[in-house]
Amino acid sequence: MNPAQKALWFIESHLADELTLDEIAGVAGISRFHMVRAFAAATGLSVMRYVRARRLSEAARALAGGAPDILTLALDADYGSHEAFTRAFRDHFGVTPEAVRSSTCLDKLTLQEAIVMDSTPIDNLQAPRFETGKPLLVAGLGERYNWESGGPAIPGLWQRFHQSVAHIPGRIGKVAYGVCCNADDAGNFDYIAGVEVSDFSDLPSEFSRVRIPEQRYAVFTHSDHVSTIRRTINTIWNHWLPASGLKAADAPNFERYDENFDPLTGNGGLEIWIPVRE
Repeated sequence: MNPAQKALWFIESHLADELTLDEIAGVAGISRFHMVRAFAAATGLSVMRYVRARRLSEAARALAGGAPDILTLALDADYGSHEAFTRAFRDHFGVTPEAVRSSTCLDKLTLQEAIVMDSTPIDNLQAPRFETGKPLLVAGLGERYNWESGGPAIPGLWQRFHQSVAHIPGRIGKVAYGVCCNADDAGNFDYIAGVEVSDFSDLPSEFSRVRIPEQRYAVFTHSDHVSTIRRTINTIWNHWLPASGLKAADAPNFERYDENFDPLTGNGGLEIWIPVRE
């Protein structure tokens, strides 16, 4: 099983137990950083957000079935009090636990079902080349996302980037970069659609910036349409990297779009740069 599958199995087998990101990553045999990336690449969800959504969904089922003791459900879902559980439940579903118990109905709730993973990797992943990337200053448009929101929203960020790229001062070359950085354990991350610049001194405030240090990378070629990039990223993080004998370095990873890429059609291919260490 790949890391995301191991994590899903462990979560579903221990949903009523206290779960931490360190414990889930340890079961999968990888680092916290790798776990966050691999799980999100495979499922589109952050690890602990999936845990919370699954627990609240199971609590909702119990409430609709007439569970009498909300505090017991709260403790089983790893909330320390009735109040904390009620707040989280209402934030997630838009109704209170008491309302669900009274209605005995789940029809209006969006429940998080257990994910059954398809472990089949893409069959045409080319072996990467290895490069020591030079330090880069990248400036462009950036937003903070989570793994649920990033997939649908990032294409729109690129569209806005292409409308504003002419106003980025000090641009070097024609290459564009999609940089993922500043990720946290909850699955939030900064994504910057940008270009290399000579310095940040004249950069207008509306643009985001990121310094990419010198770093060793495994560089993969994604030749298919850009819309299929997630399957390639999933294969890299959940199949190639665990089998490679390397570890993911805690550094920005990015897509590199050269002049062959057509942002209008999404064709032309791109490169995926994954920071690695021995």
